[in-house]
Amino acid sequence: MKKSVLAVTLALAVGSLLGTASAGTLKVGATPVPHAEILEHVAPALKAQGVDLQVIEFNDYVQPNLACDDGELDANFFQHKPYLDVFVKDHGVDLVSVAGIHIEPMGIYSNKIKDLKELKQGDKVAIPNDPTNGGRALLLLASAGIIKVPDINDVTVTVLDISENPLDLEFAELEAAQLPRALPDVTCAVINTNYAMPAGLNPLKDALYIENADSPYVNILVANKDSANTDDMKALVQALTSEDTAEFIRTKYQGAVVPVAGAK
Repeated sequence: MKKSVLAVTLALAVGSLLGTASAGTLKVGATPVPHAEILEHVAPALKAQGVDLQVIEFNDYVQPNLACDDGELDANFFQHKPYLDVFVKDHGVDLVSVAGIHIEPMGIYSNKIKDLKELKQGDKVAIPNDPTNGGRALLLLASAGIIKVPDINDVTVTVLDISENPLDLEFAELEAAQLPRALPDVTCAVINTNYAMPAGLNPLKDALYIENADSPYVNILVANKDSANTDDMKALVQALTSEDTAEFIRTKYQGAVVPVAGAK
């Protein structure tokens, strides 16, 4: 009798472990809006397939990549390919793009002016301080006709590369997450949508100038070498690039976030 009970107990324990492994757990790091919200939307569908999606929120662009590289996370969802490429080069991490999910147009915002034509000599403009988004911001300002740069397609451009600055604008380079809070202290700021929206800024209504809908900066799902090709990751990609998720994005964000139907 004791042997029988022990055998059943062991069988249940092993079955439980196998069940956990079979069900699968995916830990994905994300910035809160819209990335974590989109992940939470697909979580029930994944749960029905036996995949437990755990969303861990971050408020910076560095830790999610480091945590994914060392295996603390299976994937992350917050960045575009140009940023990932620079990060991989600078930090030597082994991360790959798994799928493109959506585009978040970058915009120019202000609490002090209603039109970029109101910019005056010596005004202060805040931009992200990370290389890729900083370059992207400068290209947006160049597209708006505020400054000129040598190559309108060179995302690596820096403040030092500005070829013409007729208003002698002063540039403040700040962490991307801090830019909305900096608006009272600058004339305008170039802000990523995932930081603008939590601060109550609607890109379509509040931005003085915004990237075109054909922006190349697709936000991607990123994984490490061990997790990139797993069945659970494939299930996540399928859920994120489904028409259901695309409709969720279109409805919830009203054009401020644009689905790209699996573009890479």
